[in-house]
Amino acid sequence: MPAFRTLDDANLKGKRVLCRVDLNVPVADGKVTDATRIERVVPTLREIMDKGGALIVLAHFDRPKGKVVPEMSLKPVAAALEDKLGRPVRFVSTDWREAPVVNAKPGECVLMENTRYHPGEEKNDEAFSKMLASLGDLFVNDAFSAAHRAHCSTEGLAHFIPAYAGRAMEAELKALQAALETPKRPVIAIVGGAKVSTKLDLLGNLMKKVDALVIGGAMANTFLLAQGYSVGKSLAERDLVDTAAKILESAKTSQCAIILPVDGIVAKEFKAGAEWHDYGIDAIPADGMILDVGPLSIDRVRSAIDDAHTLVWNGPLGAFEIPPFDAATVAAAKHAAARTKAGKLVSVAGGGDTVAALNHAGAADGFTYISTAGGAFLEWLEGKPLPGVKALEVAK
Repeated sequence: MPAFRTLDDANLKGKRVLCRVDLNVPVADGKVTDATRIERVVPTLREIMDKGGALIVLAHFDRPKGKVVPEMSLKPVAAALEDKLGRPVRFVSTDWREAPVVNAKPGECVLMENTRYHPGEEKNDEAFSKMLASLGDLFVNDAFSAAHRAHCSTEGLAHFIPAYAGRAMEAELKALQAALETPKRPVIAIVGGAKVSTKLDLLGNLMKKVDALVIGGAMANTFLLAQGYSVGKSLAERDLVDTAAKILESAKTSQCAIILPVDGIVAKEFKAGAEWHDYGIDAIPADGMILDVGPLSIDRVRSAIDDAHTLVWNGPLGAFEIPPFDAATVAAAKHAAARTKAGKLVSVAGGGDTVAALNHAGAADGFTYISTAGGAFLEWLEGKPLPGVKALEVAK
């Protein structure tokens, strides 16, 4: 990963600082119900203010598609931001059709209205980028979760005023670099979820970078079909069996060990209280569904974690939403957390279902780093360039 500019490289005193953050948080009845994303950017915002910067916060909320949609205003988020920041936050309402008057003072925090109210935001329109740039002297991007989008407030701004990574962005980039770019080997990846089709690029990139790849979730069923096993009525992408077979062959060329389930927890229906049994992969009943990997498979995953110095995790191993089909995910997550706490493992995880699964397991706090960025984290794992990150790179 190329070098990138951080707040350590910026002189903030007396400067108008445009800071892009992710405030796309859940809101119900006018109140924020989960402030995790707000909490992550508080250190950056406080540092800018403490160093004498006039802080102007930019963010999007939902998808108004270039129109003013009152229900998608950031105004309800201002109170939650003020609460977590512990300092006053002044909200500036604007439709972005012309440059708003901000008049931010050093040490003050101003939250601007939803940048996606402007039709040019998502098109990375040069005119809107210039309008935004006219409001500030410096640009700080602390929204890794939006870094895979080349929008005005994530990438376009960096062409007109000096750009720097905020502390949350910096932490994310360093964690990702440690996980796959300069990792301590052996490296393993755990990839789960429902569909192979959504993770073809991910699997292709990971095979070149990790020593072992654990495949779980419903997507493992497609690979089992490719190996000639019957998976009964289990969720699988039967039209991608040939693709799965090619991935298995490519893994041999890349000298990446593929670890698939050897047994499964099987039920006839996916619901709470459903009767279930553990079957070997060669004995899945025709009317059964594999809803989690079995105890022998869990042992194999634990052993793979024990052999590794670095772990990258994306996607649950089973249908963790309903017990007992959460057993494998919980067991593997707790084991990885324990190894991490013991100083034997660097563990990095990300993706919406992954974060929910690790929280469900009570293991999230034990991981080295957990990314709350969905699409950006996945695209980084796929090896794709992220425009919002590239804009922060130091020119050679």
